Amino acid sequence: MDERIHPSDARPDASDDRVAPVASVPRLGAQEVKAAIRDGRELALLDVRDEGVFAKKHLLFAASAPLSRLELVIDRLVPRRSARIVLTDEREDLVHRAAEKLAGWGYRDVSVLRGGIEAWREAGYELFSGVHVPSKAFGEIVEHELGTPRLEARDIQALREQGTDLVVLDSRPIEEFRVMSIPGGLDCPGAELVHRVNEVVRSPDTLVVVSCAGRTRSIIGAQSLINAGVRNRVVALKDGTMGWHLAGLPLAHGETRTAPPPSAEALARSQAQARAFATRAGVGTITHADLARFRSEAGRRSLFVLDVRSPEEYASGHLPGSRSAPGGQLVQSTDLYIGTLNARIVLVDREGVRAPMTASWLVQLGWPEVHVLDGLGTGELETGPEPVRVQSGQGSDPAWTDPHTLRDLVDRNDVVVIDVENSLEFRKRHIPGAWFATRRRFHDLLGKVPTDAAIVLTSRDGVLATFAAEDLAVGGREARVLLGGTAAWIAAKLPLEEGSEDRVIGIGEDVWYKPYDWTTDQEAHMRGYLSWEVGLVEQIERDGDARFRIVRPDDDGGQAA
Repeated sequence: MDERIHPSDARPDASDDRVAPVASVPRLGAQEVKAAIRDGRELALLDVRDEGVFAKKHLLFAASAPLSRLELVIDRLVPRRSARIVLTDEREDLVHRAAEKLAGWGYRDVSVLRGGIEAWREAGYELFSGVHVPSKAFGEIVEHELGTPRLEARDIQALREQGTDLVVLDSRPIEEFRVMSIPGGLDCPGAELVHRVNEVVRSPDTLVVVSCAGRTRSIIGAQSLINAGVRNRVVALKDGTMGWHLAGLPLAHGETRTAPPPSAEALARSQAQARAFATRAGVGTITHADLARFRSEAGRRSLFVLDVRSPEEYASGHLPGSRSAPGGQLVQSTDLYIGTLNARIVLVDREGVRAPMTASWLVQLGWPEVHVLDGLGTGELETGPEPVRVQSGQGSDPAWTDPHTLRDLVDRNDVVVIDVENSLEFRKRHIPGAWFATRRRFHDLLGKVPTDAAIVLTSRDGVLATFAAEDLAVGGREARVLLGGTAAWIAAKLPLEEGSEDRVIGIGEDVWYKPYDWTTDQEAHMRGYLSWEVGLVEQIERDGDARFRIVRPDDDGGQAA
C-alpha cells in the first residue's frame, strides 16, 4: 500500500459533528458555486456526508467523498493538490473539518458552500436524490432522444416460449450477475458488449437482449451495440432484472456463465465497429509520447488515466500509474472514478474496442477532453490489483490485536467489537457480537457500551479502523485494531454471523442501499427506484447545468440535450 504522510491533521473531538467555520476557508454563496459549475474550469465538487445521507439530496455534480472515508477516497477523486475544490454538506456541519484535513494533505484551493445544501435549496436551485445521478439521467436522455428499442419482461418471455432465437447479455459486473440474473443469460459487462458480441452472436437473425438491474446499463449497453452497427436486432430489457421480478417471472441466482472472449475474426470486426463510431463521436487517439507530456502537465491540469478492461486483465498487466475502471461501470458511475469536473481523461485497453466505445460515451456525457491511448505500449507493465493511495494524519500507531486473541476476548464477552467498514457487508457477515458504526456516529454507539469496556476496531483490511482508532484517541477512548481487519479473521476460518441489524447504528446512512439490499418492502423500493430514474429527465432540464451531447449512430457530430 502506498501511504502518504502529510503535515498535521487537525481532528476535533470525535463526538462533535459541528466545527466552527475556519476564517481561512472561503465560504461561497450558492450563486457563486452555481457559476463555478458553469464556468468550464476544473472543479471538484465534493459532498462530505456519508453516502446514504448524500443519496437523499445533493447537488447534481457533487461526488460523494464522506468525511468518514476521506483518507481513502480523496486521492482517487482529486489527484491534483492545486485543484479547485468546493465542499458541501447539510448546513456546514462537516465541511470545515474536511477542509482542515485537506489543507493538512496539501490541497491549496478549498472552499465551502456557505449554508450547505439547504442554502442551495433556498436559492431556488435543484437538489437530486440517488447516486451517480449524471450518469443515470444521461441514460434516460439517451433513450428519450434516440428511441433505444426496448421490450418488457413478459414480451421477452413470450418470445422465448415461441422458440425465438435470442440471447440475453447482462451488462453488469459478475458480482452483481451472481446475485440475480435472467435465466439463461450471459454476463457481459458494459464495455465488453461490443468487444464480445461478434463471438457470441453468429446468426444475423438472433435477437440480442441487453439487461441490467434497472435501466441505465440496459439502455447504454443496447445503444452501444446499435451505435457500433451490430447487424442484429438489439433491444434493452425494460427495467432490467427488477422489471423481470416485478412481472412475476423467476430470476436465477448464483449464475457464473459469461460471454466468451472474441476470436481473431470477431475481434477484427469489433475493432472496426468501435473505431468507426468513436470517430463519429469525435474521440481522438494519442501516443505514449502524448501521455508522457500530459503527465508532465499534471501539476496544473488534472489527469485521469483509466484502464477500462476487466479487473482481472488489469491485474495481469497494466500501465504504471493507471487505475482500474471497467468501461461499463465508468459510464454508469462516472463520479465514482473521476471527482474533478472538466479534467483530462485518457482511457486504456489493449485491443482498441473497449476504450474507444467508453470514450464515445464520456464525450456524450459532456467531458470536454477524452482521449484513447494507442494500446499498452512496449514498456514494462505493473501487475496486481490497483494500489490504494491513502492519506494519513500524524496520529501514533494504534495497539493491535490478532484474530485468535480477539476470538478469546469475544468468547469471554470481554470486548466490544466495532466494525467501521460498510453496513451492507456487515449485514452479510461479521465478527460475532460486533456493532457497526461510521466514525461520525461513534458518539451514538459509545453511549450504548460501558465506559470502561475494551474496544477493538475492525474494517475490511484494518486501514480504515486505524483512522477510527485515532478519532477515538482524540475523544479520550483507547481502542485496539484487529490486525489485518475482518479479512484476517475470515482467513483464519474463525466464526462469523450475519444480520444483526439491531447492532447497526444509522442503518442506511453510510452507503446507498439498492432496492434489493433492503430486507423489507423490496418491491416498493424497486418501483420507487424505477420511477426515480424515469423522472430524472425533467429534473435535469430544470437544473440546466448538464451539457450532454447525444451522437446518433449515423451522425458526424452530435446534438446538445
